Amino acid sequence: MRVKVHLGNKDKEGGQLKMQVRVLWLISFFTLIEGWEGFPGRTEGIKTKRGLILNKKKHPGPVREYELLLQVSYRDSKEKRDLKNFLKLLKPPSLWLHAPVKIIRAKATTHCGNQNGSLQCACEDGYTWFPPSCLDPQKCYLHTAGALQSCHCHVNNLSQSTNFCERTKVWGTFKINERFTKDLLNSSSPSYSKYATGIEIQLKEAFKRIQDFESVRVTQFRPYRDGRIFAGFEVVSSSSTSELLSAIKQVAKKVKEGLHKLFPLEDSSFRVFAKAQCNSIVFGFGSRNDEFTLPCSSGYTGNITVRCQPSGWQVLREMCVHSQLEELKKNLSVMAGHATETAVSSLVRNLSVVIRQNPSTTAGNLASVVSILDSVLSLSLASHFKVSNSTMEDVISIADHILSSASVTNWTVLLQEEQQASSRFLKTLENISSLVPPTALPLNFSREFIDWKGIPVSASQLKMGYNYQTELFPTNASIPVKGHVLIGSDQFRWSLPETIISMASLTLGNILSTTQNGNAQVNGPMISTVIQNYSINEIFLTFSKIESNLSQPHCVFWDFSRLQWNNAGCHLVNETADTVMCRCTHLTSFSILMSPFVPPAIIPVVKWITFVGLGISIGSLTLCLIIEALFWKQVKKNQTSYTRHVCMVNVALCLLIADVWFIVAATEGSTVNLSGVCIAAVFFMHFFYLSLFFWMLMLGILLAYRILLVFHHMAMPLMMAVGFCLGYGCPLIISVITIAVTQPSNAYKRKDACWLNWSDRSKPLLAFAVPALTIVAVNLAVVLVVLTKLWRPTVGERPGQENKATIVRMGKSLLILTPLLGLTWGFGIGTIVDNQNLAWHVIFALLNAFQGFFILCFGMLLDSKLRQLLFNKLSPFSSWKQASKTHQMYLPNPNSQSLSTHCRTKVTC
Repeated sequence: MRVKVHLGNKDKEGGQLKMQVRVLWLISFFTLIEGWEGFPGRTEGIKTKRGLILNKKKHPGPVREYELLLQVSYRDSKEKRDLKNFLKLLKPPSLWLHAPVKIIRAKATTHCGNQNGSLQCACEDGYTWFPPSCLDPQKCYLHTAGALQSCHCHVNNLSQSTNFCERTKVWGTFKINERFTKDLLNSSSPSYSKYATGIEIQLKEAFKRIQDFESVRVTQFRPYRDGRIFAGFEVVSSSSTSELLSAIKQVAKKVKEGLHKLFPLEDSSFRVFAKAQCNSIVFGFGSRNDEFTLPCSSGYTGNITVRCQPSGWQVLREMCVHSQLEELKKNLSVMAGHATETAVSSLVRNLSVVIRQNPSTTAGNLASVVSILDSVLSLSLASHFKVSNSTMEDVISIADHILSSASVTNWTVLLQEEQQASSRFLKTLENISSLVPPTALPLNFSREFIDWKGIPVSASQLKMGYNYQTELFPTNASIPVKGHVLIGSDQFRWSLPETIISMASLTLGNILSTTQNGNAQVNGPMISTVIQNYSINEIFLTFSKIESNLSQPHCVFWDFSRLQWNNAGCHLVNETADTVMCRCTHLTSFSILMSPFVPPAIIPVVKWITFVGLGISIGSLTLCLIIEALFWKQVKKNQTSYTRHVCMVNVALCLLIADVWFIVAATEGSTVNLSGVCIAAVFFMHFFYLSLFFWMLMLGILLAYRILLVFHHMAMPLMMAVGFCLGYGCPLIISVITIAVTQPSNAYKRKDACWLNWSDRSKPLLAFAVPALTIVAVNLAVVLVVLTKLWRPTVGERPGQENKATIVRMGKSLLILTPLLGLTWGFGIGTIVDNQNLAWHVIFALLNAFQGFFILCFGMLLDSKLRQLLFNKLSPFSSWKQASKTHQMYLPNPNSQSLSTHCRTKVTC
């Protein structure tokens, strides 16, 4: 049983005595110390913390108050009752002691029992533990499970104990407007003793009038966020919590006045509360939003910053680095100028040893390990070092340690300070792996949290492809999580790579950012496959599910440039109750516009056609617009010619803008799928490709109008209004309706590319293909009707000579342009129906990529008048020829009238 006896300012004493001996010894001891000037610092079984001098009128000499904590053994319940009765006799007025020694109070609060060499303690009725610690914080653990709280200690006595059961305890804090110094963290320092002693004197003086007040103790000094001193204290009482809080508030003014005598106090900061919202042995206690910056523990450099949140203390920043890691970083910087492979390997080995010897991981240690490995990589690349199999094994051992499940929390803290840390570590790990020479392979390192395998590539990959399988066991799980990588043999048709490295980890995926989908989580192993200086266009990956109850899987890869997960080029192939199969490929050719799948063997071909054709197409379209701008006044002599060139300008402009957005979409698909950018690219491609076809439809309508309605004349403003409504209004309506209907269900765009979706559950691609192919059919019908009318015009319907030339030019352009533009998308449909046919994809990519060039040739240069104007503009002799012709018209010749008429006719044409 723990007996607590008060005789002045509180100090904790402990000793183990038999009951009768204890009583006699205790009384004798109180009598002996009566005339001492001070209390002994340490005695056998009894110790004191501090003695205080109180100014009391009754005692001209120093008066001290002590709290004696005594351990008393009893054999049965009878002895326990006898002990309690004895304590009642000690309560004032006591007949056992005479003035000036006075027992203020005596109480039994805690009882313990010995079980298997350790103590298990519980509270007496009416008393309770106050977390987070009990008895000795270093050797005891407070067990809170169940209705009865108990304290378990790996000690035989309680001589060092400080936190016993109490009836009521409240906490209080205040701020001192003085700069914090590190020695205030050491309770043995003179500064700590000076502040604590003065504060306790003033608090006791103010609280002594509170009924049932027992004791007050300063428990902590902390550096507040602004560098001031943040002090904390505990008040113990035998009254209820509400009564104690109410009484303290009534004397708060007196408390502040007393503290002001010691130091500048921030009055508004004085607070008391029934329960500390945050309370831990390491950081102390505080209220919500209290923020401390504390130095790291012994053997570490740096600081740790914590903030009190509703869930407890939250680490904001932590850069505690072990001194041995700091030493390795210094060694690495020294050897940078004259490093050797042996020295670098030795440093990695030392790093592995330091990590094993110091298993506790901090965010600062993680940052240092990542930095050291990154420096090792940079040094190896600069000096053209290779990585031996033993060095690679050390790297994997290091990775296994810092990827342990216990390190995930520290990674979270580090990523708040250094967002790129986990991504940088993954990239460093991949690049170091690629430095292992083929002669050192095959190698396989299987650890608890990472699996690594490297092979040299041989001719067998041409026949069998590449397979990688792994099994990893989550913490406290008996069923493994599996991963499988498959690269088909068709991916190795060209020159072979030297090595293939694959690695898998259960925790690495969790420490990478999830900013793309905040409500998503990694539900399988993260698998990385590295093939140096080689392009793979199709890879299949199969993952076991960690949590089988999670749904809607997404196949993603990590994008190092944007630091987030990206699903571009990856889509779900199959899902079962336990596994997910993904197929990843990054396509940046026109073939993706129609075909869900492109054979990997032809991807390089269609890519080459796409980008070469796009360059020529964009240049051609730009040239078209420049030509139209140069000769705009000359081409708008009549209504028909003006309307035709308006249509051609808009055709060129729409295709140019659509091609630019296609490049944007291809770039997004090959780097990272920023959802907003990709959706915008799909929308504008859809809109401008449709506008291209609707302006072609406008050309067909204009041609039919001039042939079929010869004597009907529509006002120019009305004709332009019809043209722009048809050319841009209809595509806008179709595009907006398409995205509004499909985007809410995420069915608007494809999973593997920035283009309209074509899947089993949604086919918004029909909103483009149907209007485009319909316009092609309409334009072909218009051309047939126009040709028939020109071949057999009815009487009175023959148009004027000038308009007829314009109509002929329009017919030639439309006849050639419409099949080209229409058949392009016809071949696109072929890529859907027969996606394995090489011809469909090549022709489709070829015609699409060179659309701008076709418009320049057949839409502009086919026009003889534009050719003549362009020739006259570019020819250096055009001005001289024009002057010669003008001079001939006025020569005195008998045939001058005829010549003049002829020339005027030519000039007017």
